[in-house]
Amino acid sequence: MFQIKTYNAIAPEGLNLLNEDQFALNTGETPDGIILRSEKLHGMEFPESLKAIARAGAGVNNVPVEECSAAGVVVFNTPGANANAVKELVIAGLIMAARPIKEGMEWVQTLSGDDVDKQVEKGKSQFAGTEISGKTLGVIGLGAIGAMLANDGFRLGMEVIGYDPYVSVETAWNINRRVQKASSIAEVLAKADYISIHVPVTAETNGMVDAAFLDQMKDNAVLLNFARGELVNTADMLAALKEKKIRKYVTDFAEEALLHNDDIIVLPHLGASTEEAEVNCAIMAAQTLKYFLETGNIVNSVNFPGVDIAMQSPIRLTIINKNIPNMVGQISSGLAKYFINIEDILNRSRGNYAYTVIDIAETDQAVLDEVVEKIKEIDGVVNVRVIRR
Repeated sequence: MFQIKTYNAIAPEGLNLLNEDQFALNTGETPDGIILRSEKLHGMEFPESLKAIARAGAGVNNVPVEECSAAGVVVFNTPGANANAVKELVIAGLIMAARPIKEGMEWVQTLSGDDVDKQVEKGKSQFAGTEISGKTLGVIGLGAIGAMLANDGFRLGMEVIGYDPYVSVETAWNINRRVQKASSIAEVLAKADYISIHVPVTAETNGMVDAAFLDQMKDNAVLLNFARGELVNTADMLAALKEKKIRKYVTDFAEEALLHNDDIIVLPHLGASTEEAEVNCAIMAAQTLKYFLETGNIVNSVNFPGVDIAMQSPIRLTIINKNIPNMVGQISSGLAKYFINIEDILNRSRGNYAYTVIDIAETDQAVLDEVVEKIKEIDGVVNVRVIRR
């Protein structure tokens, strides 16, 4: 029986996948897995029982990923599950930046009298905007959301230029061939009338939209940020808007300094807030966590390598260890000393850590327990799991 702790409102369509005969929800203080949305786990002391955290969403800024890696806790996200919801909101932001729809709606509500229709015809010219068709859309980051936005931007009649040095082969196949591929961010900034950012927050990207970035944008251009607020240096953005270096900033991340500014459209983090996206994320998070706990296979992890191997032997060992030489040799030698036959083995590494899956023949439980303890004693081994088919 696996213990699962949940934070936030996780859609029941996902939780219902965790069948009651194998999973217990929120019943103890020693969970094997955690499913969450926005709950911040930084500073939380994790129990030794914890094996994995599944975040129902793409970003994992609320999870201490490095600490989890050191403790052998696999962190999963749900890439693509909310991509369509975010993409649709970006398009809405794009259109709101081109045409003062909100301002016009608010103005209409101030009218009164029998001649409202005449007042509308007389005053509507103050809300004239521009069309996005024929303009150039720049997309920085061609992951699940960026690729969908690039394709739809083209369908809306825009010229589209995208930049992503790490675009996956699968994503590349799905991007319309008429989307121009930029060789640098600078190329996107120089050409695009509208720029939408879709990159994760890392040490390299934190504050990437700074004065130098904004200076390279075309005059009268618009920046849209539906990825993460930390990507933008707020002080530099406010200065660029005040000096009219760019026309407008559209963001899904509110902070006090951005409010009450006619050149900024601030939304209350609505990107993935659709019924469909919440269900999709919950389902993917539950499926991924369940698959890992039951088989040891890793899919969509942000801190450990992907490993997906059919389990055809009665017993599977999974080992998380530091990515240093001779780890697999020491582990396999330890098994050989007990005359345990390895029927299948797969080792993958990612950064400072590696993950090894070893399928073995049926073994006496006392012998197996002793072998596991010996493996745990190897310098560099973080944890060992035993999974029975």
